Amino acid sequence: MRARLLAWYRAARRDLPWRRTRDPYAIWVSEVMLQQTRVETVVPYWTRFLAELPTVHALAEAPLDRVLELWSGLGYYRRARLLHRGARDVVENWRGELPRDAESLQSIAGIGRYTAGAIASIAFGEAAPIVDGNVARVLSRLDAIEDDPASPAGKRALWKRAEELARGEAPGDLNQALMELGATVCVPKNPSCDGCPLRGDCRARARGLQNELPRVAPKAAPRKVELRCLVVEHRGALVLGKRREEALYGGLWEPPLEPRDAPEPKGATFAGSFVQILTHRRLEIDVFYKKASRAPKMRPFGDYERFEAVAAGAVGRRALSTLARRALDLALAGRELEFRSL
Repeated sequence: MRARLLAWYRAARRDLPWRRTRDPYAIWVSEVMLQQTRVETVVPYWTRFLAELPTVHALAEAPLDRVLELWSGLGYYRRARLLHRGARDVVENWRGELPRDAESLQSIAGIGRYTAGAIASIAFGEAAPIVDGNVARVLSRLDAIEDDPASPAGKRALWKRAEELARGEAPGDLNQALMELGATVCVPKNPSCDGCPLRGDCRARARGLQNELPRVAPKAAPRKVELRCLVVEHRGALVLGKRREEALYGGLWEPPLEPRDAPEPKGATFAGSFVQILTHRRLEIDVFYKKASRAPKMRPFGDYERFEAVAAGAVGRRALSTLARRALDLALAGRELEFRSL
């Protein structure tokens, strides 16, 4: 089974930039970026991030604001903050070198069992297992595991099977083969079983359960949150607020948000609405635009630690969330400002 999987991977794998290196730092960055984010989205971010911060030391020494700017638009910003904190851990406690085994790697901030297994197996050749969403789906079908992958029983079964498969030749390639199989062949709906190197071993396929496994508990509907966003311009500058570190979108900049039922801003023009879906929230946002005759003065409130008037041409270089970019694009459409969304 391992031989067939490895042969398939070496013939069919996608040519991704992080697969051309054994640098544990570069692999670490790729694994963090790939969490809950599509490969094609990650490639340019990974390339740009490594070009500016090519080493653990460079990342550890970089201001968090700059790290968030490089991450801007990629989403799930807690990953960037933990990666930055982890780099400082490595410099302070491991002399700037990532440890070579999965157990030690898990002592670093932000590195859990999956990420530790990926770094240890791919960069250092340790027979360390990995289980992410793609691997969980492959193994659930392979062994016809009926338990929810997120349940204690499901986790035990999946990690036990992953440990068995990791033992042997090229554990890093084997782990990547499982991830690749789940991403390209053993997909959530209508898997391409005829092109799977494990089709003869797959118990789910033998029982006709490939479209039913894994059995995942339904997710709760995201909570609706109604907000208003006010984009204020004064002499070619835009007012942006920096979110407090502990808040949603912590450390990022945006035109200020407030509850939709707050008093309507005077002298502002309605620019439109959009919806931003997060893991647990559905944000419904009305956007208003106001051209101020005097320089606005805004004191910190709510989730904002401070406000600044930023020249429109420099706004795109701030750490902005996708939400902030969408609001600015909507408010400034057709206006003669230099702001451009990335």
